[in-house]
Amino acid sequence: MVIFRENTEDIYAGIEFNAGSKDAKDLFAWLQAKDKKTASKVRFPNTSSFGIKPISQEGTTRLVKAAIDFALTQKRKSVNIVHKGNIMKFTEGGFKTWGYDVAVKEFRNKVITERESWIVGNLDSKPGLSTVDNAKMVEPGFDMMTPGQQKEVLDEVDSVIKSIYSTHGQGKWKKLLMVKDSIADITLQQVLTRASEFDVIATMNLNGDYLSDALAAQVGGIGIAPGGNINYVTGHAIFEATHGTAPKYANKDQVNPGSVILSGEMMFRHLGWNEAADLIIKGMDGAIGARTVTYDFHRLMKGDGKGDVKLLKCSEFGQAIIKHM
Repeated sequence: MVIFRENTEDIYAGIEFNAGSKDAKDLFAWLQAKDKKTASKVRFPNTSSFGIKPISQEGTTRLVKAAIDFALTQKRKSVNIVHKGNIMKFTEGGFKTWGYDVAVKEFRNKVITERESWIVGNLDSKPGLSTVDNAKMVEPGFDMMTPGQQKEVLDEVDSVIKSIYSTHGQGKWKKLLMVKDSIADITLQQVLTRASEFDVIATMNLNGDYLSDALAAQVGGIGIAPGGNINYVTGHAIFEATHGTAPKYANKDQVNPGSVILSGEMMFRHLGWNEAADLIIKGMDGAIGARTVTYDFHRLMKGDGKGDVKLLKCSEFGQAIIKHM
C-alpha cells in the first residue's frame, strides 16, 4: 500500500490554545456568544484546551489528485479515501466529498467510483433493469427510506446511467481505476483483515500518521518503511527514512538500511526512473526471500519453521540487495 498523507493541514497545523490561557478563554467566550448550544458541549470550559482542525478544498484536491496520478501512472488498482466524515462532517467529510469531486471531474474517463461500479455493474448483469430496481440493489434499505431519500438515490442512479454508461458500461469499468472511501477506524481493522482490498490510500495528516506506522508493522517494522515529502505544485521533494536517529547503534554496522534504500526507490519513481526503482525492489525482495537479513528481521523470522535465517550486518545486507538485482 502507498499512503498519500496531506502534510500541511489537519491538527498538524498546530493551532492550539492551552487550558486556562487568555486565548482559550477568548475562544470559548466567542463560541458562547455565537452559539450557546454548541458551547454547552464543552463540559469543563475552564480546564479545556482547544485545537483547530483546518481542512481546505485546495489542499484536499491537490492531495487526492496526486494520489490518483500516482495510481494511474503506476497501474495501481484503487485509491481509497480514508476519513472520519461520519463524525467530523465538514472537515473530514469535506475531504471525502472534495476527493470524489476531483476524481470524477478531472479523471472521468480513467476512473469509476465504487457506487458507480455498483450501478453500472447492476445494469451490466441485468440489461433493461429499471432505475427503481437498480436503486434497491444499491441501497437494500430503499423501501424503508423517506420519499426524499428515495428520490436522492433514484436521481443518483439515473444520473450515473445517463452520464457514463455509454463509456463505462458493458464491463469497461472493470479496467478503470476504482475510487472508494472508508471510515478511518474500520480501515485500521481492514488493513489487517482485508489487506488485498487496499492499494493507494489518500487521507489527512493524523489518519495517515496512524496508518503508516500500522502498515510498517505489517511488513517488518519501521526499519523498512520509506517516506517522501512531495510538493505536487512545484515538484520539489525530499525523501527520507520514516524512523528517527538511533545513537546507540552508531558505528555498529547493524541496523536495517531498508527504510533509507526504499526511500531512494520512491525518489527514483518520482523522477520517472521506474526501471531503477524496480531493480531496488527486486534486490530487496531477493535478499529477504533468501532469508539473509539484518537483526530486526532475523528476530522475527527465526523459528518460523521455514528454514535457517542468516544474520547479516547492515553493509552485508546492502551487498545482498545488489546481488539479487
